[in-house]
Amino acid sequence: MKILLTGQCSLHWGRMEFGNIGNYYIIEPLIRELHSTFPKCVIKTTFQMSARFSLEENIEVLPMDYYYGFKNTDLKNSKTEFQIASKFNEDSQLETTTPYINEVLNADLVINFSGDIWGDNSDFLGEDRFLVGLYKDRTAQLLGKKTVMLAGSPGPFTENKNLSFAKEVFAHYDLVTNREAFSRRILEDNGFNTSKLKDLSCPAFLFEPRNIPSIGEIHKELESGNNKIVGVILCGWNFLDGPFDKWPRENKDYIFLVDQLINFLDRNNEAKLCLMSHSNGFIPGKEPFELIHGRDYPIIKQLQNVLEDKGYSKRIFTLDGVYDAWTTKAIIAKFDMLLSGRVHAAVAGMSQNIPTVVIDYGHEPIAHKLKGFANEAGMVEMVADPRKHNEIFNKMLYCFENKELIKKQLQHNIPKTKLSAKLHFKYLKDLF
Repeated sequence: MKILLTGQCSLHWGRMEFGNIGNYYIIEPLIRELHSTFPKCVIKTTFQMSARFSLEENIEVLPMDYYYGFKNTDLKNSKTEFQIASKFNEDSQLETTTPYINEVLNADLVINFSGDIWGDNSDFLGEDRFLVGLYKDRTAQLLGKKTVMLAGSPGPFTENKNLSFAKEVFAHYDLVTNREAFSRRILEDNGFNTSKLKDLSCPAFLFEPRNIPSIGEIHKELESGNNKIVGVILCGWNFLDGPFDKWPRENKDYIFLVDQLINFLDRNNEAKLCLMSHSNGFIPGKEPFELIHGRDYPIIKQLQNVLEDKGYSKRIFTLDGVYDAWTTKAIIAKFDMLLSGRVHAAVAGMSQNIPTVVIDYGHEPIAHKLKGFANEAGMVEMVADPRKHNEIFNKMLYCFENKELIKKQLQHNIPKTKLSAKLHFKYLKDLF
């Protein structure tokens, strides 16, 4: 079996592996389940992964610009490939070809993995990016290859943004799997043919943490047992105004959350807040390679300063290290409760039976995936809208007071969620 893995997750080197930690939660189990489903398969991908990942997970990395190179020629090249494929039939030879077409012709299966950026959100990453991706997939379809969109959260869509073409491409996939059921409604409302669509759970629920016997060395409070530890993870999407990467921010930008955290602490004397980042960064080209703090870390540090200025320094602590994906999930397992503005940090909590409140996005773009992911774990009522007065506080209070009940609910639900995450690959195998 020869697999070509492409899609909107084709990003510059390191972005998928070393940035938002949640990206790694997805990619590792995705590749491993593909190998498990198709033993001895060859996987080539336009995702720019490290040499370590490529060797250990047995993949071959292709140049990123086979899919999208952030160049002003991307759209022209993808249109040319589409035109070449439009003239193709099984009995004829192609008059000309491209590196992308050669890889498609060499593959038995072409997988589009785009997460939540198959739709309008694609163009936040680069000009005409969604349209280029549509041409790439339609080219593979016209060349007679089995094509699948795997584990996505498609949408939102705008009528004048390639919607008709998107529906044509979508209708010609041999299989589409969502990683949450909320996307189905968005697809149906926009007139997509959903006859080949399966609603499942995110492969990130399958990601395993690393066993860390000395986790108390990260911070003594994580193992002291003296307090109930509530993890707090915040990102730029949760604020009431955008853009998500706005920096610096004023202290007043945090008031929507700070007042509610203080109310929560005042009601629960045994609780302490652990503030942590769920994103990392790196310096491209630096040798030796090292992880550095990502864009969430300064947000968490400013939140710490605001809470300390309010007189709550003894009720909070911050994790100041830089932690890989495996360690981060192990840390989250130590919490008694989690408040997360990152969807895959919430997955890390729920998948380990940690009672979790999810902070929804507070500004554009629309992200239905947060409610969708929580729903997969049976926890949709634990999603809080930051724009609604006191909703974060109310959800936190309910979650904390009922944490043992919620833990039991997760213990019942999560095995089903993990089974659902594995079904992506069963349906893939059924195609053959």
